[in-house]
Amino acid sequence: MSEEPEHVRLNRAQWDERAPAHAASPDYDVARFHEDPTFLSGVVRFDLPRLGDVAGLRGVHLQCHIGTDTVSLARLGARMTGLDFSGASLDEARALARATGTDVDFVRADVHDAADVLPEHAYDLVYTGIGALCWLPSVARWAEVVARLLAPGGRLFLREGHPVLWALPDPRPDGLLTLELPYVETADPMVWDDGGTYVETDHVFTSTTTHEWNHGLGEIVTALLHQGLRITGLVEHDSVPWDALPGQMEPVGGGEMRLVDRPERLPHSYTLQAVAPG
Repeated sequence: MSEEPEHVRLNRAQWDERAPAHAASPDYDVARFHEDPTFLSGVVRFDLPRLGDVAGLRGVHLQCHIGTDTVSLARLGARMTGLDFSGASLDEARALARATGTDVDFVRADVHDAADVLPEHAYDLVYTGIGALCWLPSVARWAEVVARLLAPGGRLFLREGHPVLWALPDPRPDGLLTLELPYVETADPMVWDDGGTYVETDHVFTSTTTHEWNHGLGEIVTALLHQGLRITGLVEHDSVPWDALPGQMEPVGGGEMRLVDRPERLPHSYTLQAVAPG
């Protein structure tokens, strides 16, 4: 049995520790899911105009974390499976599904192994929520997994932070936006040591080292095309659902944040859709 890669071990430890804090944070609105059977996550609400009707579709949510988006898609009528490599995250996801009476299957596996533990060519919808691809060293390997999971005519729906946003360093005192980090995929990861997280919490974390990669839009599109998928949509957005540049962003509703000064300068996020042949 091969040794687990360091980036998987370190990143999973980070997610394992953060999962309970994320579930307890008001930013994930877990209490609203309990109170209101029609409530949807802010991420899925943002996606709805492009996502369309998913009722009756067999879907898989890759890198589902604590399952709020997965449960939201199930509430829209999709027959959902959520997959994540963090056992602690899936504990929270299963607790949410049980508490809300939502029929969702959750499977623990690394995303690269998804097509080995789930049925191949069986899903009408492969959904990947925001903030997922940056944890993967190879977008080509990810695209291969997506292609193996999609049924003929099935659809990939991906909303992600824009690689231009990921290439920005921490905010500068003068407010300038400068490209300092890789835009394209690199062989070696960016290694961070950060004790915080992207939601409101008082928890003090001890697993703070992560390995991350950026992937250019061209690389992502090309990887999907190489797998025979047909690109059906690519929309760039001027907002993102977290405070990506602290001190320089403002809320614009629906949990979305936008650059205060001339936001048209910066592609904040994007939605990409692609369809499998058949």
